[in-house]
Amino acid sequence: IIIDFLYLDLDICTRCQGTDEGLDEAIEDVAGVLQLTGIEVVVNKIHINSKEMAIQHKFISSPTIRVNGKDIQMEVKESLCESCGDLCGDDVDCRVWVYKGKEYNAPPKAMIIDAILREVYGDNNGPSDYNNNREIYQLPENLKRFFEAINKNKNINA
Repeated sequence: IIIDFLYLDLDICTRCQGTDEGLDEAIEDVAGVLQLTGIEVVVNKIHINSKEMAIQHKFISSPTIRVNGKDIQMEVKESLCESCGDLCGDDVDCRVWVYKGKEYNAPPKAMIIDAILREVYGDNNGPSDYNNNREIYQLPENLKRFFEAINKNKNINA
């Protein structure tokens, strides 16, 4: 099982930090089951720090968790993220996770475990691969604004 965790910032963004912690805890909680079934887990933590990287990874929203290339939540819902706004100096929306009818700023551990186990046991009733369902990837406006503001701030501080 390959798990990709894609994020904008782990220093300031509370949503990215919470998702990182939740992912680590979920993997720890499910590790015994995976070991017994002979499943190896590889976790890639990918800091998306440029437009080019966002395009390369077909990054839709921060943070993102993909299990074997499938976004664990197909629907992308976002809300204003004060942390990322402070980071770049502009209004930025980050992902809101919806699980069992409730909204969260970080995915609940159970949501992550469900996605991993669906992949292990071949239950294809979960979210499909959002990225493969999009005909042509385009960098979302929200991420364009984020990277433009970050670059502007770098130039001002240089």
